[in-house]
Amino acid sequence: MDLPLNRPPDSPSPRPAPPDGHTFPDSAWFDEMHGVPTGAGVALPAAQPPAPAWTAFFSYLGREPAEDLNHRAARLRRQLRDNGVTYNVHADEADLQRPWPLDLFPLLIPAADWRRIEAGVLQRVRVLDAVMRDMYGERRLLKDGLLPAALVQGHPDYLRAMHGVPAVGGMHLHMVAFDLARGPKGYWWVVAQRTQAPSGLGYLMENRVAVSGQFPQAFGGMNVRRLAATYRHFIEALKAMAPGGPDSHIALLTPGPYNETYFEQSFLARYLGVTLVEGSDLTVRNQRLFLKTLHGLRPVHGLIKRVDDAWLDPLEMRPESRLGVPGLLQAVRAGNVLVANTPGAGFLESSALLGFLPALARHLLGEELALPALHTWWCGEPAALREALPMLAHSVVKPTYPWSTSRGTFSAGVGPLMSPEVLESWRASIQRVPEEHTVQAYLPASRMPVWAGHGAEAHMQSRAAILRVFALCDGQGSWRVLPGGMTRLVSESAGLASMAMGGSSADTWVLGEAPAFEDTDFDPGAGLAGITPHATTLVQRERLVTSRAAENLFWLGRYTERAENGARLARIVLDALHGDEEPSLALLMWLGQLAEAAALVPEDCPSPLDDRAEFERRLIQGLAGGADEPGVGQALHGLRGAAQAVRERLSPEHWSFIKEAEERFQIEASELLHAGPGAAADALPVLARLSRTLAAVTGAQMDRMWRDDGWRMMSAGRQIERLTWLCDALSKGFYTNAVHDAAGYAVVLDLFDSGISFHARHQRSRAIAALIEHVVLNRQNPRSIGWVVSTLKTQLERLHANEAQPVEDLSTRLRSPAAADLPRLCQADAIGDFVHLQALLRHDIEVGSQLSDDIGLRHFSHTSDERQSV
Repeated sequence: MDLPLNRPPDSPSPRPAPPDGHTFPDSAWFDEMHGVPTGAGVALPAAQPPAPAWTAFFSYLGREPAEDLNHRAARLRRQLRDNGVTYNVHADEADLQRPWPLDLFPLLIPAADWRRIEAGVLQRVRVLDAVMRDMYGERRLLKDGLLPAALVQGHPDYLRAMHGVPAVGGMHLHMVAFDLARGPKGYWWVVAQRTQAPSGLGYLMENRVAVSGQFPQAFGGMNVRRLAATYRHFIEALKAMAPGGPDSHIALLTPGPYNETYFEQSFLARYLGVTLVEGSDLTVRNQRLFLKTLHGLRPVHGLIKRVDDAWLDPLEMRPESRLGVPGLLQAVRAGNVLVANTPGAGFLESSALLGFLPALARHLLGEELALPALHTWWCGEPAALREALPMLAHSVVKPTYPWSTSRGTFSAGVGPLMSPEVLESWRASIQRVPEEHTVQAYLPASRMPVWAGHGAEAHMQSRAAILRVFALCDGQGSWRVLPGGMTRLVSESAGLASMAMGGSSADTWVLGEAPAFEDTDFDPGAGLAGITPHATTLVQRERLVTSRAAENLFWLGRYTERAENGARLARIVLDALHGDEEPSLALLMWLGQLAEAAALVPEDCPSPLDDRAEFERRLIQGLAGGADEPGVGQALHGLRGAAQAVRERLSPEHWSFIKEAEERFQIEASELLHAGPGAAADALPVLARLSRTLAAVTGAQMDRMWRDDGWRMMSAGRQIERLTWLCDALSKGFYTNAVHDAAGYAVVLDLFDSGISFHARHQRSRAIAALIEHVVLNRQNPRSIGWVVSTLKTQLERLHANEAQPVEDLSTRLRSPAAADLPRLCQADAIGDFVHLQALLRHDIEVGSQLSDDIGLRHFSHTSDERQSV
């Protein structure tokens, strides 16, 4: 293949023709579906058949292709919605968490095309690693004039603090992403490279799972290359190169839930089996990196970072950073932690560097680049500036120092989409500060088929596509190219592959020529003889629970219980106000107190004793309160927020139930604001649906979560919330004497969700002794106070047993009522107060509240007396 090679911008030459398109109009592009050039001025041959790969793909569709594709597209959207796959757009406060945009069709890459891409990417990553090794070592490339110092030492992401520091494990770059575009003649060109914290590995796998599930026959029949083995080799290589050896502890550093790609970070951490951490989860002691867990500090030997270098270490970089870890760079310099990629790789992302790489490849490797980049001019050199200015109308203007706050940065400008006035303003800006501008030839990217629209209006369109491929290390000095990639569909209005500006994504299928086993660890010829004795050795490891994860799990349990209690109480109150029996004054007083304590009504709301209609109206309106108003809505918002922070620990079904509970209730409750007379009849079904969804959340927590200390913390939070709520409700019921009438007696059983079991044991009894035995003492009732106390004691004892140093056993503060206490608890004084029962309930309320505070001090902030921070 005779492809033009990039020249360094400092070598003058005649004005080059547009790359890969000198025989085509500027508006021509490559048609992926038909495998030929097309576009304005290029006539597609009549009845041009699809390319062989697309012919094979469409052969797996049903007899009614349009109906079949509509069905698959609807199923794909539902799957992404149910799995909570999102992309955060901070510029849109009304729709911060957008559903991840994924098209139904994958991009198909034949085996021959992929071999050329793979060879070119592996060559380029070798060049980049060699460049970085030299720039932080001898810097011969600067001394020999092969690279301008302004692009290296003048780049804000070149870290002088890392100069002379050998790379931990021997490699600077462990994962590199390349953005590729296919030109009109069908050749692939490098558009950009990402070396600092490349994103997309998580979304890529989510795309694969989602799209391959819509076309399982095509996926298997077309021998699509698999991805799992490359991920597996990547994480094994990191462990082997990290200071801890094969048993190294690897973590993924995330900026947090508000980062635009947080979903994929949590997904990737779960898929790779590494710990998802934020900067506040980590600390450096004696030049070593540690993870703050429930039970003290645990060493971290490797870090996959998704935080840009400028924010990594507030001691040496940006002091205002709350995303990084103080002292992290010193731990790297000491050789005690491997960071992928090594801090300081950001300068390699400059588009200006693309123009110098061909000469660098010849110098460092003695090879010509097999995969060319688009013609690129760094305007900081006069010769390049003179060539670039006449090309602006056919070029893209990019910042030389992207994402920099100390050097000029801006959004890229696409020449063919600019008016003459805008072009002139760009020309003036470039002439004013030329070194901050890089000009790159504009290439109309190839267009792939997409399925657009819904129902009868659905049809096939074409969209321009940019392919991001990843090179991942699989050993010292060795990389693999992930056999696939994340295809990004270009926003038609912006002309850029930007998710925030209306772009979308597609899966990428690399087609194999035959079923291959190179993408798996399975050797079909080995059989059982391939099993070696050491393969059966099992190393038992406890799953680490960070303090931040523990705190979110604790509140996940509390908010789940709080939302359930609020929904149940609201239903009970509405049922009592419209029941068969007229509620007594004592019952109305009790229900009013409970509703106010649960924040179902505001403090200034009249009691149902004074104005029953207004009380009911305010209660129904309060259901629609959102995150800023106390009540059921706020509990659901808190539940979702806590779950969002520990997404990697929740099953997709668990997260889907939580998301559905909040979103559906918010919509249905807001409709109650406009309900007229009989609003209670509209509110009751809403509350019933919410209770069913929360029951599913509870089932996921009890049946789908690993029983580690994180789960115990969540269970403890739930039991503390249940204990204080039920004790307070029962205490108020006896204080108002509401429990002594028939309706009040039934409300107690309903609050404790114990009506069925009670009536099965005691029929229609209304004896106080039977009630106390059932909801206070009985250890077989999971909502009795005795069962709650016993369960909470067990969870706290297990947490205490795992402590690394002696501390107070918090479980000893709890008082477990026994069956023998029944006669005493049933005793009432002269005025009818159940003094012993009330004393027990007050004790449990106080202990429960204090336990919540002490658990936070001991396990979350680590500032209790037993573990002072210095």
